[in-house]
Amino acid sequence: MKKLAIAGLAALPVLFVSQAFAAETINAAGATFPAPIYQKWFEEFHKLHPDVQINYQPIGSGGGIKQLTEGTVDFGASDMPMTDQQIGAMKVHPLHFPTVLGGVVLTYNIPGVSQSLKFTPDVIAGIYLGQITKWNDSKIKAQNPGLNLPGSDIVVVHRSDGSGTTFVFTDYLSKVSGEWKGKVGANTSVQWPAGLGGKGNDGVAGLVKQTPGSVGYVELIYAVNNHMPYGQVKNAAGKYVTASFDTVTAAAASVKDMPRDFRVSITNAPGAGAYPISTFTWLLIPSRIADANKRNEIAEFLKWMLGPGQKDAQPLSYAPLPKSVVNAEMKQIADIK
Repeated sequence: MKKLAIAGLAALPVLFVSQAFAAETINAAGATFPAPIYQKWFEEFHKLHPDVQINYQPIGSGGGIKQLTEGTVDFGASDMPMTDQQIGAMKVHPLHFPTVLGGVVLTYNIPGVSQSLKFTPDVIAGIYLGQITKWNDSKIKAQNPGLNLPGSDIVVVHRSDGSGTTFVFTDYLSKVSGEWKGKVGANTSVQWPAGLGGKGNDGVAGLVKQTPGSVGYVELIYAVNNHMPYGQVKNAAGKYVTASFDTVTAAAASVKDMPRDFRVSITNAPGAGAYPISTFTWLLIPSRIADANKRNEIAEFLKWMLGPGQKDAQPLSYAPLPKSVVNAEMKQIADIK
C-alpha cells in the first residue's frame, strides 16, 4: 500500500495497512484550519485508490512550513501564503495550491448570552489589544442593544502555536486598525498584548468552551462542531455579516485577477455580502519530486481534490473554489516535475 502524508492538520487516526502491499508513505503536515476536510478527502481518496495512503499531521501552518523546508514531509499545508523569504530558504521551489475557502469567526462563552453578538472592527481590535476588558463596555453594548451583557471580565483566547488562522486574523486586524498594525502586525505568531494561548483551532475552541467570559478566534467548522455561538462582523461595506458559504464566497469574488502563484489575501474584502475574515487555504507542493510514484500520486490527488472533492466543502462549512481558480490550478499541476 502507498501512503501520502500531509503537514498542517491535527493528527489523524492511523489507518490500517495490509501487509499484502509494499508500503510507500507520503507524509504531510500543517494547518489545523482545513484539517476536517483534509481528513475527509484523504479517507475518500483512499477508498478510490486503496494502494495510496495519505497521512496528515495537523500541527499548524508554521509547523507545516518548517517541516516542508527541512524536507521531513512530502508536502505541507498553510492558511498563510509563504513569504518570499520562506520560499527563498527552500531547496525546491514550492507551488501553492488553494484547496477551499473558509471563515475565521469570533466564538465566545458568556453565561446567559447565546445570541449572535455583533462586532465592529474597532471592538475586535480593542478586545485583543487589551483595551476593552468588560463585556458590558459601551462600545459592545452600542452594537448589541437589548442584550443583557454582564459586567464580567473578557478573557481573551488566542493561538499559542505558529498558526495560519492567526495570520488571517491578524492580517484582518492590520487592515482595519492602524494601532494594531503598528503595535502587533500580522504573522503566524505575534506578541499578544493580552490573553491565554491554546494549541490549534481545537485548543482555542476547547479553552473558550470551558472558560466563562472568554472569546477566541477559530475556523468556522470548529465553532459549529462544538455547538458554540459565533458573532457577526461589520464588513468594509458597513454591513454586519455572518460567516457562511455565501459570505465567504462573496469575499473570494473580490479577487478579480488571481496572482499566478495564488498567493493572495481576501481579508476585509469589499462588497456588502462579503465576510471580512475569510481566506483561501493552501497545500504547499514541491515543484520537483524525485520519486516518480509519489509525484504521480500527489498529482492524481490534486486532480481529484480540485474536481469531485470540492463537493465535500459546503457540508463541512467551507466554500468550494471558484471555477476560474480550479482551472488555473489544473494547469499548474503540470509544473510538478
